[in-house]
Amino acid sequence: MNRLIVVFLIVLMAACQIKKEESMTNNKKKYVNDAHSYANPNEAVMTHLDLDLDVDFETKIISGEAKITFDTSDSAEYLILDTKDLEVKSIWGENGDEAEFEFGEKDPILGQELKIKIPSNSKEITIIYQNSPDAEAIQWLDPVQTADKKAPFLFTQSQAILARTWIPLQDSPGIRFTYNARVQVPQNLLALMSAENPQIKNEEGIYTFKMEQPIPAYLMALTVGDVKFQSMGSRTGVYAETSMLERSAKEFEDTEKMIGIAEGLYGPYRWDRYDMIILPPSFPFGGMENPRLTFATPTIIAGDKSLVALIAHELAHSWSGNLVTNATWNDFWINEGFTVYFEHRIMEELYGHDYSEMLASLSQQDLKNEVENFIAEGKSDDTKLKLDLEGRNPDDGVTSIPYDKGYSFLRYIEELVGREKFDPFLKEYFNAHAFETMTTEGFLTYLKTNLFEKNDIDYPEQEIHEWVYEPGLPSTLPKIASDRFALVEKQLNEYLGGGEIASLDTDQWTTHEWLHFIKSLPEDLDPQKIEELDTTFGFTKSGNSEILHAWFLKAIQYNYTAAYPTMEEFLIHTGRRKLLTPLYKEMLKDEGTKDMALKIYEKARPNYHFVSRSTMDELLEVDEENFIQ
Repeated sequence: MNRLIVVFLIVLMAACQIKKEESMTNNKKKYVNDAHSYANPNEAVMTHLDLDLDVDFETKIISGEAKITFDTSDSAEYLILDTKDLEVKSIWGENGDEAEFEFGEKDPILGQELKIKIPSNSKEITIIYQNSPDAEAIQWLDPVQTADKKAPFLFTQSQAILARTWIPLQDSPGIRFTYNARVQVPQNLLALMSAENPQIKNEEGIYTFKMEQPIPAYLMALTVGDVKFQSMGSRTGVYAETSMLERSAKEFEDTEKMIGIAEGLYGPYRWDRYDMIILPPSFPFGGMENPRLTFATPTIIAGDKSLVALIAHELAHSWSGNLVTNATWNDFWINEGFTVYFEHRIMEELYGHDYSEMLASLSQQDLKNEVENFIAEGKSDDTKLKLDLEGRNPDDGVTSIPYDKGYSFLRYIEELVGREKFDPFLKEYFNAHAFETMTTEGFLTYLKTNLFEKNDIDYPEQEIHEWVYEPGLPSTLPKIASDRFALVEKQLNEYLGGGEIASLDTDQWTTHEWLHFIKSLPEDLDPQKIEELDTTFGFTKSGNSEILHAWFLKAIQYNYTAAYPTMEEFLIHTGRRKLLTPLYKEMLKDEGTKDMALKIYEKARPNYHFVSRSTMDELLEVDEENFIQ
């Protein structure tokens, strides 16, 4: 009997060893080549990160240690990490043995490979390092650049490949890891991360964090500022500076309801809490879907909840992007196209089909304009869903294409098979691939098998190939017609035909109807009508950033100089790239306004985050060495 037990234990141990080896083999199979990372995950892949950091506002340096836990294949000799402008002071293994390491050549986009020889029997390495004061992910703000103007502020923006500028890690969306952190900051400030967060300050200024769900590097996030927390529900809350807190909580009070809607559509929310922080206006995006803590721009606070679709978008990323992640940045539409589709479905449940169709119509307008511009610039390949960004900054792929063409592709499929089949398919897709990555080709295979073949529907291979791999807009682009926009157009045409401005019935218009109205104004509008519209509706004085942006574009086209001083203030104090780029582009079309663009940028540039600043530098053909210091 004892012999049988011993034999059984030996067999069991052997089976466990085989299972472990199979696990590593399976891990190797799922890592596709990422042209934007030096990492070697098929040989050595990080699985956990421990950070112990000190934040120094005077030197603008974050310093400390990063301990990386990793798995290896049997033949692995090196752990390879991504870095950019990091100063590494020492590295050692888990037994205290010093590890040999070397940096590769510098690349202006990718930074440097950090090649670490794995110490014998080590599954952990600890790196003592600090970032550069000019780290591209981090923006350090003086008190005057904040809402309350009382304390300094910092935030990071790691997407797409900027995490490597403040942490040495494997900076690829295809590699996931859990993390813990200890962060020391000035005592009057609160530190927050994309993790389990504190809700009040402590006397020591030392905060600890835990992220138990594995995430890719681009979702690493840190912000430090004089902020307070206000609850909005059992799972939701908002952080903001004191002067912004009450308004922010009121604006986003429907967030808990959004989570319930999202779960009803596509399955459980798997990140425990959904909080958000309202950052200073220099934040370069509308929002960033850092898990458990969405970063948001104050430009979405309109006072009437009219821009909360952005929160629905960032929440939707908790499924599409954070849960199922694009394997490489060439597959970016896997994150964003699904998220726009999901966002529209949340808004439809919250405010009705007519409302969501206005969003869809605006999305399609943006898509058509983007495609037209790319083709005119000789960049038709950038209108494909599946991108080829090798040798380029993956940030080049952040256009309307992955968002709006991706959304339109999924809507095409929905209309082809019907929601009664598409919704269960999407729900199962998120569940089946939770905390995994997805390539374009992997999704198409899954789509064919689990939606079309499963429901005995012919797979439209030619049409889908056109959507994904061909430039431009396919012939099967969904036809979107908003009844509410049709009413706006009717009133606008009557006004342009000689009607009185008082006859325009705008009392019930949302932001989206106003945007459609402004965008529909003709290029040759009479100057008297331009002034009449602005006087009556107060576009130049609007507190809504989207309406201001649309109006300023028209003001440049019309040479409506009365709006220029307000536009200059807007450009100086707003860092959101989506709002900046079209305005500077429009000013560059005419020699008179081109000079104005350069003068405004001279004042505005110090307020912009690296992400926006680098885009504007390229657009305005500014040489950073010789420009504003």
